[in-house]
Amino acid sequence: MDSKEEGRMKMYRESEPDETRLFERSSVNHAAWTLLALTLALCGWLMVALVNAENQRYALASGMCQDQVFKGGIDKVCLAKARSREHWWQHLGHAMTTFKP
Repeated sequence: MDSKEEGRMKMYRESEPDETRLFERSSVNHAAWTLLALTLALCGWLMVALVNAENQRYALASGMCQDQVFKGGIDKVCLAKARSREHWWQHLGHAMTTFKP
C-alpha cells in the first residue's frame, strides 16, 4: 500500500464506532428489584390472608355466625360474609399485636 491508501484506511479505521461502547449497559440491578417486588407482593398477599383469618376468628369468638338451626354449629355463609370489625386495619393491628387468641 502506498502512503495515500494508508492515510485513507487510517481515516476510516478511526471513524468506526467503538464496539465496547456500542450498546448501552444498565447499571440497575434488575435481580434485586425483582426480588424486592416479589417480596412486597408476598407481604401484601400475607396481609390480606391475615386480615381474613382474623375477621373469621373474631366472628367465631364473638358468636356472630352461630347456626340458627343446629346449636353449636357454624353458619359458613355468614362466616364468609361477616364483618366483625369496622375496618380491615383493626383486624391487622389486632393480629399483629396479639399472640394468644
